[in-house]
Amino acid sequence: MIRRVESPLATAAGRSLFRRSWLPARPEHLLLLIHGFAEHSGRYEHFGAWFAARGCAVHAYDQQGHGRSEGLRAHARRFDDFLDDLGSMLAAIRAEHPGLRPQLVGHSMGGLILTAFLCERAPDVAGAVTSGAALAVSENLSRGRMLAARVLRRVAPRLGLGAGLDPEGLSRDPEVVRAYLEDPLVFRRMTTSLAVELMNAIERTARSAGRVRVPLLMLHGEADPICPSSGTRRFFEGLAVEPRRIQIYPGLRHEIFNEPEHVRVFEDVLAWVGARSR
Repeated sequence: MIRRVESPLATAAGRSLFRRSWLPARPEHLLLLIHGFAEHSGRYEHFGAWFAARGCAVHAYDQQGHGRSEGLRAHARRFDDFLDDLGSMLAAIRAEHPGLRPQLVGHSMGGLILTAFLCERAPDVAGAVTSGAALAVSENLSRGRMLAARVLRRVAPRLGLGAGLDPEGLSRDPEVVRAYLEDPLVFRRMTTSLAVELMNAIERTARSAGRVRVPLLMLHGEADPICPSSGTRRFFEGLAVEPRRIQIYPGLRHEIFNEPEHVRVFEDVLAWVGARSR
């Protein structure tokens, strides 16, 4: 029997974020999921239910400016606000499950937030998993567009820019793409401020892998056109922590949790989580 809970989270900075939980009767593992850009925690119902059915208490939250959380859509004044919010959520689930050490799972922009958090905040967690982490700038993003975003940010930080995200690059499953396009909580633009903050965060985090002190599993679809797998490969090569593992899935696109082979990916994650919980 899985209990689903929806509730608000008051962050240390005074923001109100929307959160979800999938809770088994007797959890053996504790997971905190960090979603990607332009989406929300509701897109992870199948993830939460699958892991909860296997003894994991799964918690997720909508990033500020995303989903049902507060904040200007697709905007961030500073990237560190995302790290602060993750810290608040982590403290909340620790209090709710005092007997379990948390493990973090971050997808796409959530993977960038997760790796930055590991590098800069040194959290006491049992392990971490990235999925399609945004650790390299998309090949579709020209230097001219990046420079334009930096210039525009100075005069119009809330100006909306097209995100340039091709929904077909998410998954080979047409139903996943259709649901994404029809989801009213998904958006297609970001502000100049968020664009620049993400670019800066990618640059500083990509060169900081040696600071990670938490066991890390890095997963990526080889056919991901949105967040190049090269970013995950380079970050992994810079890790000094043990244990660490990388898995690049041939043929899979950006959302490996939403590909037809997602159960295989879930099983890889569960094996990692189980080993870290012992």
